[in-house]
Amino acid sequence: MRADDLNVDWFSSSYSNNQGGNCVQGGRITGAMALDWFSSSYSNNQGGECVQGGRMTSAMAVRDSKLPHGSAFVVTAAPWTTFITALRQNDLTA
Repeated sequence: MRADDLNVDWFSSSYSNNQGGNCVQGGRITGAMALDWFSSSYSNNQGGECVQGGRMTSAMAVRDSKLPHGSAFVVTAAPWTTFITALRQNDLTA
């Protein structure tokens, strides 16, 4: 998935500068791409560590449920499928 395919408000990292060096940008998914988040089946309602996912057309977004307006990361379909398969097979060596 290309970043241009998303409706994102981009911002520069606080470690970036205007000198043209290596800069990192983050983005907040907005508008039509706002996601319907769901909790991991391993999460509970006891306030512990919870992971939420948001399904996209060809990717999965992941965030911390305790920080719903914080950062999330997006993984395209192929690596996400590999990760989930490894979890199910209890094989995280891949």
